[in-house]
Parts: sequence; C-alpha cells; structure tokens
Amino acid sequence: MPALTVGFDLDMTLVDSRPGIAATFRALTAKTGVPVDADLAVSRLGPPLRTELAHWFPPEQIESAVLAYRELYPAYAITPTVPLPGAREAVDAIRARGGRVLVVTAKMGRLARLHLDHLGLTVDELAGDLFAEQKATALREHDATHYVGDHVADMVAARTAGVPGIGVATGPCSADELRGAGANVVLDELTEFPAALDGMIQLALKQ
Repeated sequence: MPALTVGFDLDMTLVDSRPGIAATFRALTAKTGVPVDADLAVSRLGPPLRTELAHWFPPEQIESAVLAYRELYPAYAITPTVPLPGAREAVDAIRARGGRVLVVTAKMGRLARLHLDHLGLTVDELAGDLFAEQKATALREHDATHYVGDHVADMVAARTAGVPGIGVATGPCSADELRGAGANVVLDELTEFPAALDGMIQLALKQ
C-alpha cells in the first residue's frame, strides 16, 4: 500500500462555506439583476458552479455569470467561511501517522487556495475544477489512499479511483444516500474521523 494520502472535498466537508457563498450569490444578483435564491443554492453545494447558475440564468448568460461570480467571490466568500467541526483534528490525525493531505474540489483551485490560506489549513496538494469521476484523475495522480466527501458524487470519485470512500454527512446528502453511493464508511461529522482512521487504513489495505 502507498503511504497514507487522504483526499478531502472542500465545501461542506472541510469548511462551511455557505454564508460566504450565499453572500456572493446575493452580490451576483445585485450586479446582474438576475434573482438567485441564495439560500436554496447553498443547500445543494457540491456540483460545479455552472450547474447551479443554469437554474437561474439563460444558457447564453451562464459564462458571463461564472466570470462575474468568480470576480466577486474573494471579497464576499472568504472571510465568513469557517472550518467544520473536526476538520483541523482530521488533518492532524493524518499527519500524526506520517500521512499526506490532498484537497480535490469542484471549486476553482485559486479560490479554494484562498480559503485554505485564510483558515490556516495546510495541505500537500490541491486540485480544483473537478467533479465526480473527474476527481479520480487527481486522486490517482497524487496516489490517494482514501477520499473523504459530503456528496454522492464524491463517493463516485472514490470508486472510480479505486480507493475507499469516506462519507461525511455534513452536506446536502444524507448518510443513507452516501452509503447508497458506495461509501465504505459514513461519519456524522469529521470529529469522528481520528478515532476511525486506523480502521480506514485497514480498509485501504483490502482494496
């Protein structure tokens, strides 16, 4: 087995970015005049930005809306975002076992980096703008042994990469949905991660 290398999704897995993302959507509405229900949008975080914007903007306006949103994002989304309970301890548990930490996210890499730097979450590798099966490319490239995420698409990523999927029920998907998508382990939140890590390592040995 390669050295312990755990990949994490970002939004609603390591960080609670809902307040900041909601503020960005509200700023986007103010800028474009197109109403976006920010509370509804942040209730279903996970898929790429274009997927959410397609609910609100006509097809010919989506690319300009993406650009506008990403221009607004640093000013509105970074400061309100906080680590989810147990995020720092999960990273520390991996490091205590000599492991490496990856973040593989649908968010643009440069925006994800702003969150990590602001919160002082140090990771070894960051790959952005990837979703579902696409994430498997980065997981393989960086020799991930596990992938942790809050969305059923994260379990698809883990399965595609051939590593155990660790579901954490802090996002839009329930524990049952995560299990149904193939999660090998489901945690209520990352506070449970350190105690479960040795068992997860054994799972990877059996893959």
